[in-house]
Amino acid sequence: QVQLVESGGGLVQAGGSLRLSCKASGKIFSINTMGWYRQAPGKQRELVASITRDGITNYANSVKGRFTISGDNAQNTVYLQMNSLKPEDTAVYYCNAEDWGTYPPYDYWGQGTQVTVSS
Repeated sequence: QVQLVESGGGLVQAGGSLRLSCKASGKIFSINTMGWYRQAPGKQRELVASITRDGITNYANSVKGRFTISGDNAQNTVYLQMNSLKPEDTAVYYCNAEDWGTYPPYDYWGQGTQVTVSS
C-alpha cells in the first residue's frame, strides 16, 4: 500500500501562485511515476503534470509555461508550482502515484486539495 498526503491548496487571485506538495509513504519502491490531476465541477478528471523517477516530465497543454512539477526522491515528495493562475485552474487537485510493481500498473490517489482562483 502507498499513502499520499497532499498540502498547499487554497484561495488565490488570478495571476497569483500556489505550490502543492504530495508526500508518498509505504511501499514506494515500485512507484515509477507521480503526478497531479485535477477535477473541476461537472468535468472529468484530467492530467495536469507528471514526473517519472528519472525526472521526465509531462504537462497538459493548458498549463505549459505556467506550472512546474518537480520531485525530491530522497523525501518521496512531488511538488507542483503553479504560477500565473487563472480562474479556469479552479479544481480539486489530486496527487497520483503509479505502481509498476503490479500488472496492470496500479494507481494510488491522494485525498485531493482544493485550489480556487478568483477573478
